[in-house]
Amino acid sequence: MDLDYTKFLKYSKPGPRYTSYPTALEFSDAYSYNEYIQKLESQDPSRPISLYFHLPFCKNACYFCGCNVVFTSKESKMLRYIDYLKRELAILSKHLDMSRQVIQMHFGGGTPTFFSAEQLKVIIDEIKSYFPNFLPDAEISCEIDPRHIDEDQMRVMSEAGFNRVSFGIQDFNEEVQVAVHRVQPYEITKNAMDLARKYNMVSVNVDLIYGLPYQTLETFKDTLSLALTLDPDRFAVFNYAHVPWLKKTMRKIDETTLPLPDEKLKIMQYTIDFLTSNGYKMIGMDHFAKPEDELFKAIEKGELHRNFQGYTTKGGADLIGVGLTSIGEGVDSYNQNFKDMSEYEAAIDEGKLPFERGVVLNDDDQIRQYVIMELMSNFKIDIERFNRLFEVDFHTYFADALEELEPFADEELISMDATHIECSQTGTLLVRNIAMAFDAYMHQHAGSQKTFSKTV
Repeated sequence: MDLDYTKFLKYSKPGPRYTSYPTALEFSDAYSYNEYIQKLESQDPSRPISLYFHLPFCKNACYFCGCNVVFTSKESKMLRYIDYLKRELAILSKHLDMSRQVIQMHFGGGTPTFFSAEQLKVIIDEIKSYFPNFLPDAEISCEIDPRHIDEDQMRVMSEAGFNRVSFGIQDFNEEVQVAVHRVQPYEITKNAMDLARKYNMVSVNVDLIYGLPYQTLETFKDTLSLALTLDPDRFAVFNYAHVPWLKKTMRKIDETTLPLPDEKLKIMQYTIDFLTSNGYKMIGMDHFAKPEDELFKAIEKGELHRNFQGYTTKGGADLIGVGLTSIGEGVDSYNQNFKDMSEYEAAIDEGKLPFERGVVLNDDDQIRQYVIMELMSNFKIDIERFNRLFEVDFHTYFADALEELEPFADEELISMDATHIECSQTGTLLVRNIAMAFDAYMHQHAGSQKTFSKTV
């Protein structure tokens, strides 16, 4: 597809990624600990649970990383963290019905496989002692740095029922890897992929990032071709979020080496064309999957969901976050644990959950959350379905947003009629901008250039 990318440069402005709505910027301590406990204890016991465990340790910094990470090589710190995870679970069990069905569990980081096979087994066994009702088809997944995985670790995960792994690649170009402080030859990634297949991981995914130093369309073409030889079930291709005011390690990146927005748009458009021509389907804003993948089946039914772990088919669940900085999600609330290790430990030492902040959603938040997540997941809004669900008239409620969307319609980035709003293929590249029209909080942050990463 030949496009004039320069006309889209006006859309390159700070904007949320919408892993939640309201976004984490609206989290505050106005949502008190007692309110959080009350929300936790009053959750519907018939609703299933999705578990997220944050395992925050890494040996070295990858300069592009936006995760909450603790750099260490000390065994004592890792063992201490496992002890606090155990204690957090014990406190959680006093406030949550642990017999509820678990439909999803995810280990994120950091580098979860920085823990040894024996340590991972201790963590998993402890979790399952508290949560005995994992469904047979539960999605159990782990983020893996291919530089830190061995056969013993993969065996432990396989025996524990893990069925999906995500390998971070980012880019295979050596100049790019050196610039972001993550040298990872193809052979290391290939060996990790082979291990995952040997131990029968049902879904093996790879993560790439565009917008990194020294990347060009031509260099990224090579990365895509190499990644394709690994035959992953899914690709996640993320736009690098350069937020050096939030992440100090990003200050080590020379901003003059970052590709310009028009180059990034070309990379993303090429990626879409390349992957779709090689048998993958675009799902949501930044994911691609083979047609037989459950994500693709979900999008065909309009049942794809988005949360802090990305895209999932496991909707209708309460997300319980455990560990440093973890985020949880209820029907009408978000909550986040302490980001600072000393504060995290101090709360647990007091016999309390390490809750720091969050937000309770009002009726308007829930209405806008639905619309924004529909756009981010399925690239469209079924207006008649919305009217039935919320018993309000979409066109009246969102009159201002619809006016804001008219330029997108004029440029054929979306189509709008009485019953639907839908992104065009090109519009999917700018879905964050389109979703922002429905965000009631954006005007509060409009003057700040250091709030969100650039959308393009």
